[in-house]
Amino acid sequence: MDVRLMGLDGPLMSTLHHLVDLPDEVEKALSAPTRTYVRDARAMAKTPADVKELPGFYVFVVDMPELKPNEIKVQVEDDSVLVVSGERRRKEEEEEEKYLRMERRMGKFMRRFSLPENANVDVVSATYKDGVLTITVEKLPPPEPKKTKTIEVKVA
Repeated sequence: MDVRLMGLDGPLMSTLHHLVDLPDEVEKALSAPTRTYVRDARAMAKTPADVKELPGFYVFVVDMPELKPNEIKVQVEDDSVLVVSGERRRKEEEEEEKYLRMERRMGKFMRRFSLPENANVDVVSATYKDGVLTITVEKLPPPEPKKTKTIEVKVA
């Protein structure tokens, strides 16, 4: 209903009308992604990786040039998510040095991988060679099929 038709279009009603619209604005502000979420999403999107499945294990291959192994963190969260994270820092510049172009990404990086149900999170290994991180997660052995139980029928 339009309140102007009833003669209630003064400043008080205008303020009340504005207050009624406030929850929509508040809801938009509360549902907006946080800076941390946006930063983490960008870091995840810019960390290239390959995932392979082999007969006995899963292999995650992540490019991480110019990092040292102690700058990389590999974790398993909640027994179902593999997390690779770290930070690439800019080297100190020499006085004579001047960058003409800087395209390589610096800063924090992170990548999350959902692990399949048959991943054995107790047997995870990580190796780093020539700028490539390789993480191996063993598979759990398949469950043994249930044996059929035969019941002997007796004559009564």
